[in-house]
Amino acid sequence: MLDIGFAELIVIAVVGLIVLGPEKLPVVTRTVGTLLGRAQRYVSDVKNDISRQMELEELRKMQSSMETMGRDMQTSLTEATSDLEGIAKNTAADVNDSFSDGAFESSAYASSAFKSGLHIGAGRRTWTEEQADERLRARIQTRLRRRYMKKKPRYGDE
Repeated sequence: MLDIGFAELIVIAVVGLIVLGPEKLPVVTRTVGTLLGRAQRYVSDVKNDISRQMELEELRKMQSSMETMGRDMQTSLTEATSDLEGIAKNTAADVNDSFSDGAFESSAYASSAFKSGLHIGAGRRTWTEEQADERLRARIQTRLRRRYMKKKPRYGDE
C-alpha cells in the first residue's frame, strides 16, 4: 500500500501529538485503527465475493459440459443398443431360416451331439479340438492315478 518507514511514523506521531494534543491523540488513533480494520475487512469481503462468483461461473461451465457429454453418451448408447437389437433379429431370422430349410436333420444331429457329449444346438467340433480334449482327459487321468497310488499303498506294498 504505502511505503511508510519507521522514521515517517515517528514524524507523523510527533505532528499528531503537537496538533491534537495528548488528550485527543489516543482517541483519534483508536478511531483510525477501527476504520482501517473495517476497510481491510470490506476489501477482503469484496475479494472473496469476486472469487466465489468466478468459481460459480466455472462450476456452471463444467456442469453444462458434463450435461452435453451425458447427452452424447446416452445417444451413442441408444444407437448401439438399436444396432445390437438389429443384429440379434437378423441372427435369429437366419437361424430360423436354416432350421426351416432342413439344413439340420434333427435326429442325425441329435445323435451326433449325444455321442460327442454336446448339447443340442451346439456347433460341431473339429478333429483337432476333439484330439486336444482326449489328450487333456488322458493327462488328468494319469495324474489322478499317480496321486491315488501315492496316498493309498496297496496291501503288501508297504
